[in-house]
Amino acid sequence: DVQLQASGGGLVEPGGSLRLSCTTSGFRFDDYAIGWFRQAPGKEREVVSCVSSSYSGDGKEYYANSAKGRFTISSDHKNTVYLQMNSLKPDDTAIYFCAAKIFKCEPFYSDKDAYESWGQGTQVTVSS
Repeated sequence: DVQLQASGGGLVEPGGSLRLSCTTSGFRFDDYAIGWFRQAPGKEREVVSCVSSSYSGDGKEYYANSAKGRFTISSDHKNTVYLQMNSLKPDDTAIYFCAAKIFKCEPFYSDKDAYESWGQGTQVTVSS
């Protein structure tokens, strides 16, 4: 049974940092790319970042323009992918989800329909 669980969200002031975790089970971690998406109230779910499998893929990382320079995706190569978020802004407020797709982020890493499995989200609120 494929499972992904996002955690680590919370309330943080503008300029602050959070580290999200996506813990996985029930599938061969080395065969999948893991992506992070977010969805703000009234908005579409959008990609934040993705990391390809370093074993079956190419290990490449991808970032949405909104995340470049502030967010960093990483993997423990066991069962967890992290999203380090720095210099947070109020516009980053959203529910953050992680999702899995086979082998590589590309093609279509920004297309939520390209991902096979999803976890429940974790709320990130950036506010003073």
